[in-house]
Amino acid sequence: MRSTISHLLSPTLLPPPLNIRRKTPTFPLKNSRKFSSSSRTRTSEIQLKVSSSSSENQTVTFAPSPTRKDDDDVDDSDVLPSASDVVRSFYKGINDRDLGSVEELIAEKCVYEDLIFPRPFVGRKAILEFFKKFIDSFSKDLQFAIEDISAEDSLAVGVTWHLEWKGKAFPFSKGCSFYRLEVINGTRQIIYGRDIVEPAIKPGEAALVAIQGVVWLLQRFPQLADQL
Repeated sequence: MRSTISHLLSPTLLPPPLNIRRKTPTFPLKNSRKFSSSSRTRTSEIQLKVSSSSSENQTVTFAPSPTRKDDDDVDDSDVLPSASDVVRSFYKGINDRDLGSVEELIAEKCVYEDLIFPRPFVGRKAILEFFKKFIDSFSKDLQFAIEDISAEDSLAVGVTWHLEWKGKAFPFSKGCSFYRLEVINGTRQIIYGRDIVEPAIKPGEAALVAIQGVVWLLQRFPQLADQL
């Protein structure tokens, strides 16, 4: 009995205290954000690495609840139609003979070059007048058909296309175009365009001869370069 009482009154044997060396964690080791344009929320996943002398490195992962994205953090280009979508809508508006939908895709000070014309069309009004003449001159059966379009750049688009008559390729109508865009007043608009159309007359190697002749003249008479 006495030994039992002595045992109960004796200090409880405890494991030695852990000698933890705290090391200031370096973070964020991983910070991945997922954005939603519809709800404007974001979720961040952060990994913290904790180091101690008694155990190996451990990784703790936690994901806070989604929080509303501040208006200052919103990138307008993330919620706008892509540059290639704007250009597709441009061609669709021409095919539909809907200049009203085309107008909002063209910047007020846009410059449009069609290389079969001697001078570019400058300004939205002049460009729309040009396309109105095109629409009024041809039946709706004549349509632009996009062959390929670049989609990687948010502010520049290249397109190859041809014309079709009731679904059949129209002769001498292949072309390629380049468009540059900007975000203006919260809308992605075309600020520059250039069309290069297949020529009806194809000179072939004669074009090389003509270029050689021009180069020879420039070499003999350098002052002619000022007139180019």
